[in-house]
Amino acid sequence: MRHPALLALALTAVLLLGACGKRHIPAGPDTGARPAPALPPGPAGPAPKGTFKPYTIAGKTYYPLSSAQGYRETGLASWYGPTFHGKKTANGEIYDMHAMTAAHKILPMNTYVRVTRPDNGRQVTLRINDRGPFVGDRIVDLSRAGAEQLDMLGPGTAKVFLEVVGVAGQTGPSLAQALEAEVFYVQVGSFRVRENADRLLRQLRAAGYPHSRVQQADISGATYWRVQAGAFQGVTRARQAHAELARRFGSSFLIAD
Repeated sequence: MRHPALLALALTAVLLLGACGKRHIPAGPDTGARPAPALPPGPAGPAPKGTFKPYTIAGKTYYPLSSAQGYRETGLASWYGPTFHGKKTANGEIYDMHAMTAAHKILPMNTYVRVTRPDNGRQVTLRINDRGPFVGDRIVDLSRAGAEQLDMLGPGTAKVFLEVVGVAGQTGPSLAQALEAEVFYVQVGSFRVRENADRLLRQLRAAGYPHSRVQQADISGATYWRVQAGAFQGVTRARQAHAELARRFGSSFLIAD
């Protein structure tokens, strides 16, 4: 137990935006949503029976849930890394800070959770394989890889929204089945000038993506206009679309709606 994660497009004109004068300069790096792959790596067998037992840390007793169905919460996330890397986790695995895992005080082991950071839009899907955090009112402890996806390595903590998206070994729809029911977009650009974003949007729709959209994001006092191709039903179709779009937009990435 420890104690304190898409015909190539004829859009050549888009690539010339940066060379068409001041009104056509992209925003540059958008520090917003960069979610991890929808399915995190690592084994995910049934939760060990012993991990459902109540346990006490620093005089406080915790009662693990027998079911994670419908569980969600908002609170402070932290992350843990080198000090625990290579040590055994609460479910008997060896902790790998580069894997998409997390620690939670009461969720069943091998529960998949989606953790979203509202202030920058980033999100990551992680598998619970450890217990914690046991510091203040923190609700989840992310692996280093998970924290990196949320851009919280530097600050160390961030307010997040956590929701369960699947549980390994649980009767009912699997995580993979749940992901096939979700809607995804591929973010292909981010601009400070709305006109540039609208131009790219028209190109995408003309190229066969009728449901593409522009989303506004306010980050650190700056407004960005994110252009997202879509929409794609299910993670399989979304990944195929992303692969094709990435040939033109190398820094594109998948997001869940």
